[in-house]
Amino acid sequence: MSLLTDLLNLDLSDTTEKIIAEYIWIGGSGMDLRSKARTLSGPVSDPSKLPKWNYDGSSTGQAPGEDSEVILYPQAIFKDPFRRGNNILVICDTYTPAGEPIPTNKRAAAAKIFSHPKVVAEVPWYGLEQEYTLLKKDVHWPLGWPTGGFPGPQGPYYCGIGADKAFGRDIVDSHYKACLYAGVNISGINGEVMPGQWEFQVGPSVGISSGDELWVARYILERITEIAGVVVSFDPKPIPGDWNGAGCHTNYSTKSMRNPGGYEIIKKAIDKLGLRHKEHIAAYGEGNERRLTGRHETADINTFLWGVANRGASIRVGRDTEKEGKGYFEDRRPASNMDPYVVTSMVAETTILL
Repeated sequence: MSLLTDLLNLDLSDTTEKIIAEYIWIGGSGMDLRSKARTLSGPVSDPSKLPKWNYDGSSTGQAPGEDSEVILYPQAIFKDPFRRGNNILVICDTYTPAGEPIPTNKRAAAAKIFSHPKVVAEVPWYGLEQEYTLLKKDVHWPLGWPTGGFPGPQGPYYCGIGADKAFGRDIVDSHYKACLYAGVNISGINGEVMPGQWEFQVGPSVGISSGDELWVARYILERITEIAGVVVSFDPKPIPGDWNGAGCHTNYSTKSMRNPGGYEIIKKAIDKLGLRHKEHIAAYGEGNERRLTGRHETADINTFLWGVANRGASIRVGRDTEKEGKGYFEDRRPASNMDPYVVTSMVAETTILL
């Protein structure tokens, strides 16, 4: 008699050329990932060759019941680390039957910005640092914390090792390898300052692909925590008090910034970001005011300041960038629940098009 795991791990290539494509999209809250699977006649590597599909938008908060059909447009393909073989994960965005992006489709507007000739010429690179917190499923309290109680103060947990400092490393490493398998340009992981909190980095990625890669990395993480019976939280301040929040620091450079003399371009770009500070903050994630307090390695939400190697600033420039006169900078304001399509395209728009 086969075990369930035997059936889950069946190699379909032994008996059929058909593959399974898992279509992934963002639901009505802007953070809830949804997905469903369909059978295709054979392997596909080009998203434009994939069929469009539809779903019931009234069940995701994206359409009324009397006109509930929302159309999925395939945009990016990744290898499926769960089904493996030739099976794929497909990042989609969402449209009305008439072909108009629905209000929660932030990718479409980002794609317009990233296709602008001035933006294309600058080849914008992004490195996204996604922080998250692992929670016990039934009590929604951080992994490794005494139920209803608190661990020792922050200090030993950041990049820490040991059973009393690192909680959930099996999930973190599983996610790391699954992302590499899928083709996500994941560049690293580390334990964070608050126990039960971790970070992974995606990039450097160019333009719209940074958003596609972060969203599929989030999807893979949610699927792994589902298997592990753990909840992943992207709340920017999951535990009130003297505990670090969770952000999604956005590292950014353009071709001009990476070339000799780029430091002057960086300073001009930072000045532009300062002029639109309120607009950026409004688009950088829900609940960010609980995180950006001026404490715990943040600048106050109402203050814009930048500095070299300053983790209490809105924008941090690295020592190497200052020394070499070229490089990149880090926007430390985005919350962990930010939409990467919104943040990356807004940074490009402000620094290149305005």
